[in-house]
Formats: sequence, C-alpha cells, structure tokens
Amino acid sequence: MLELFINEIVKTYKKGAVKALDKFTMKLTPGVYGLLGPNGAGKSTLMNIITDNLSADSGEVLYNGENIKKLGRDYRSVLGYMPQQQGLYDDFTLNRFLWYMAALKGVKKKDAKEKITALLETVNLTSSAHKKLGSFSGGMKQRALIAQALLNDPKILILDEPTAGLDPKERIRIRNFVSEIAEDKIVLISTHVVSDVEFIAKEIILIKSGRLLAHGGCDKLTGDIENKVFKIKIKSEELKKVQEQYRVSNLYHEGGEIVARIVSDTAPDGYSFELLKPTLEDLYLYNFE
Repeated sequence: MLELFINEIVKTYKKGAVKALDKFTMKLTPGVYGLLGPNGAGKSTLMNIITDNLSADSGEVLYNGENIKKLGRDYRSVLGYMPQQQGLYDDFTLNRFLWYMAALKGVKKKDAKEKITALLETVNLTSSAHKKLGSFSGGMKQRALIAQALLNDPKILILDEPTAGLDPKERIRIRNFVSEIAEDKIVLISTHVVSDVEFIAKEIILIKSGRLLAHGGCDKLTGDIENKVFKIKIKSEELKKVQEQYRVSNLYHEGGEIVARIVSDTAPDGYSFELLKPTLEDLYLYNFE
C-alpha cells in the first residue's frame, strides 16, 4: 500500500488573519498529480506541510495511515523534494553537490555512485558534472535540483515548478522521465505551465484560496466546461470590448481579422462562433481569471 492522506489541513498566517489552507483534504496514491492554482492559492504552503517543512494549525498528513510527524526520519527517507527556489552552493561542482546531498539523505556510497551517474544522464548534465554550480544557467540549476530530489529513489516526490527556465526539449525530457518513474511513486507537480501535466497527470488538483476547488482526470475536468469554449472572428477595434466581456485564452491575426479563443458560460452575443474542445489551459482560465 502506498497512500498519502492530507486530512482537513488548516494553515493561517498573521495571527489567523490570512488563511492559506482551509480544511484541505485529498488522498494521493501512486501516479502523477498536477497541482494548479493562481499565486497565493496555497500551493507552496501545502507542499511545505506535506514535506514536513511547515506545521499545520490543525489537521494531519498520514503516510500509509501513520502521522508524518510521528514517523519523522522514516518519512523523510522516502521523500524527494525540489523547491521552486533553493540556494545552491556556487563553489561546489555539480558532482560534489550531488554527493553531498546523497550523504545527507543517507544513501550508501556504492548506491550513490550508480545513482548520480544515471541521474546526470537523465537530466542531461553529464558533461557539466565537474563545473561549478555558480556558472550554471537557470535551466541547468533546475535540472540539478531535480536530480538531487531523486537521489534516494523516493516514494513521494514533490516538484515545485520543475521545468521553470527549461527550453521545450528539456521540458519534454523531464516530463517524460517523471511519467516513467511514477508507476510506483506519488508525484505531485506544482506548475503554471499546464502543458507539463496535461498529458501525464492521472489527476489534476485545482486549489483556490486555500480550498480544494476540484480534482479529477483531465478529460473529466475539461468536460465540465464543454460548450463553454468558442472561436470568434473580430475586427481590431472590437478587441478591447471582447477582452472586457470574456476570458480570452488565445489571439491571432488571420486575413485582416483577429481570431479569438474565448471561455464563456454563454455563447458570444453578436458574433458568429465555432465551439471548440476545451483544454486544461481553458479550464485554468475559467476558474482562476
């Protein structure tokens, strides 16, 4: 059995004036989960509580039925975490950094050597293993952080904006890798790049104002806005009015007109339109804009 149960989590800041999480409850089993929500929705707070970096005001997180607070080190040994922003040791080479992190995680020396070699290849940094982290680009640092999160072959992997700063080819490589390893792991990915999770997540989790707004498979959730995504053609002078009236998810010029993809509860009034199949990006816009 592999299960993570987030039960009635409440977290407030500023002496209760700001409620970051409001009785958030969710059960996770092996597979990829995409955590989506606007800035300030509670995503980072939730991940910090799951990783035991932060204590909740009330509620509990259970790993296979046991409270993670009581499990302590045993829980941390099955956990991999890639934070969105982490200070790296600029004077360390990548290889030294990974050996250092492996030691902190209690990975045996023999296992660490094999794991580091394999992970360097996975994140496409083998040729940079002996370069100092201070010379790395933002994207290279992201890949280094992904590698360290996987050193202990975690059962629970928490990734906060894992593809930020990566080019499309690197994003696809990391996305496919995450999908491959998720069969026997619980993988939670927080991202603003919805395409990163649209095709690999078994469930999407929508969080708004600290509350669980909805969760389910991508097809199920986008099905909830069926018949609410339209394509219309407008003149340039109509653009401002359309943007004020509707949620506009895409625009492009075609033959002297502007083609707009809009998300709306009702059919656009005064325009001929074509119904479109909803995407996860449309769903995000519908719920958070």
